[in-house]
Amino acid sequence: MPKDTIGFSIDYLSILDEVGRADSKLMPDLTEHDIRSLYESMVLARVIDDRILKLQREGRCGTYASSLGQEASQAGSAYALLERDWMFPYFRDAGSMVVRKFPLSSYVLYWMGDERGMKIPDSQNNFMVCIPVSTQVLHAVGAAFALKMQKKNAVVMVYMGDGATSKGDFHEGLNFAGVFNLPVVFVVENNQYAISVPVSRQTASKTLAQKAIAYGIDGVKVDGNDVFAMFAAAKAAIEKARSGKGPTLIESYTYRVGDHTTSDDASRYRSKDEVEAWKKKDPIERLRKYMESKGLWTQDYEAFVTKDAAEKAETAIKQAESVKDQPLEDLFGFMYDKMPEKLKEQLNEAKGESL
Repeated sequence: MPKDTIGFSIDYLSILDEVGRADSKLMPDLTEHDIRSLYESMVLARVIDDRILKLQREGRCGTYASSLGQEASQAGSAYALLERDWMFPYFRDAGSMVVRKFPLSSYVLYWMGDERGMKIPDSQNNFMVCIPVSTQVLHAVGAAFALKMQKKNAVVMVYMGDGATSKGDFHEGLNFAGVFNLPVVFVVENNQYAISVPVSRQTASKTLAQKAIAYGIDGVKVDGNDVFAMFAAAKAAIEKARSGKGPTLIESYTYRVGDHTTSDDASRYRSKDEVEAWKKKDPIERLRKYMESKGLWTQDYEAFVTKDAAEKAETAIKQAESVKDQPLEDLFGFMYDKMPEKLKEQLNEAKGESL
């Protein structure tokens, strides 16, 4: 019997090349203020990322997952959201958290091991950082379903790494979103590795974007080191979702320059040549060259941006380290409405050991 065949193609969007030249026909509608804001957010994300890494090496912070090299992917896409929209980050998302104005001191506090750092300000429609791989997909789809039921004019954007596409949560979330035509945008940051496992060992698909086809939704592959392309793709996907035309899967083709986390040694599974080749595609340097060609970047401006980012990072660290330790009771007090006797016994035992 003849096989049924379905032909398909995946669009690849790239606007800003490695030497800072932009395709004017594809450039999104961004003002000079927008471009500067994106640049400053990316620089701040890199600075706070670097400072947290140093804190970990000094024993002042716990295990940390660096976002180095993925600043354009995160900042560009998050910048397309409105304040009323919802953002669901994963554990490697400094850029999107900066753009969404999540308090830096809280971000640092969380990575110091204090869960109070993920207390989201009441004025922000951000969700907490998700450590388990892919579970945030289900949370985001649930939120999108609720928004649709409540007839709210808001969209959900959820971030994940390429490893998340190998989990069942990814399938369930995209399938549900497709069936119910939900206002959600999935941003898969394909940074080439799920810890030490390359994408080629995770899937036989030529792209991650094409996985959208199975769920009846749109998929697009984007140059993840191109902040203009990420903004343009995200804006289009958000507008489509807001108008009731359904979800989109954006594959951000980027690279994790650092180790998977501070517990990892990436040199054991990838070559120096590979890393150096990707460093030449640096998203901040690419945008800087574009801005310089347009008269938006000068040495004085760079000095201001760098100094401002460093001061904000240091202030955040000081604020985080000044937070008083949580009471021991907090470890036990929020599991049940009324604490059962067994937990009371454990609390009293812990109090005795802490004296």
